[in-house]
Amino acid sequence: MRRILVTGGAGFIGSNLVRMLLSARDDVEVVNLDLLTYAGNLANLGDIEQDPRYTFIKGDVSDPDTVRGALEGVAAVMHLAAETHVDRSIQGGASFVRTNVLGTHTLLEVALEAGVERFLHCSTDEVYGELPWHDPEAPGDRERFTEDLPLEPRSPYSASKAGSDHLALAFHRTFGLDVVVTRCSNNYGPYQFPEKLIPLCVTNALEDRTVPVYGDGLNVRDWIHVDDHCRGMRAALEGGRAGRVYNFGGDAERTNLQVVRRILAALGKGEEAIEFVRDRPGHDRRYAVDSSRARAELGWSPRVSLEQGLDATVAWYRSRTEWWRSIKAGEYRRYYDQQYGGSGAVAPRGSRSLS
Repeated sequence: MRRILVTGGAGFIGSNLVRMLLSARDDVEVVNLDLLTYAGNLANLGDIEQDPRYTFIKGDVSDPDTVRGALEGVAAVMHLAAETHVDRSIQGGASFVRTNVLGTHTLLEVALEAGVERFLHCSTDEVYGELPWHDPEAPGDRERFTEDLPLEPRSPYSASKAGSDHLALAFHRTFGLDVVVTRCSNNYGPYQFPEKLIPLCVTNALEDRTVPVYGDGLNVRDWIHVDDHCRGMRAALEGGRAGRVYNFGGDAERTNLQVVRRILAALGKGEEAIEFVRDRPGHDRRYAVDSSRARAELGWSPRVSLEQGLDATVAWYRSRTEWWRSIKAGEYRRYYDQQYGGSGAVAPRGSRSLS
């Protein structure tokens, strides 16, 4: 049995990854180390909690003793534990530095001490900075992030992730630790915490609430289904080159407004459900990654189109109302009301023209 430690395995991407690792191979054991902060939810893994190949440890990646215990007998680490929401990092960045930078440093030190065979560090395309805006529907070549670009993070969140990327690669160059770094575009799919655009849009629409859209809604993101991202991480774990960075994108650039309109149409809602809200500080205009290296070296490519993925995601949230209603009834509701002003009706309040 090959034993793999997944940090942050009770979160959105982590829970999907844990499930994929266990289903892909019979000779794999997975240890899930998660502190269960607001976005960590053991209900995300309720279907596999009785699997004898799965072990859950509640703990902090910043605590060396906890990490040492979790790494016993582990061959590889897949490090996903992180504070991830840009808005929260703007309100207060200390927890982002602690988890994303200090936590990653602790994991790297203990992994080196334990002699793990491979350390995969999951990161984000936001570390690259911002790209010039380009209409997703317009023809022509457009600039995309490649792995060799210098990092130019523009938010406390992305700065903390860039710091952790540098640390991981430095441990490879300085100490010879086998490190692979992956950077993905915007994920969506089952079990995503409803503070992010797609689950927020779906669940608000299902509750007959307005859907908040920052600014003019024309910020462009490249969307990747979580299953495609998890396949990419698994491919990088098994076949990536040590010291290498791999981008994973969905080849699905859309404006936020296009995504929201597509979801509302799928739910039989009109554009009157859209509520434009004040833009967040430093809101990057466009992200998009070039996944050529992953295609060439790992044989990976995205399989789920955005249209298929959105339809499946909408259906999933429709069928899991108890899961997301329990989340939105708790701490998240207080955060949402503070962030967006507590809007609750379908009729938009203070919205701007869509033209």
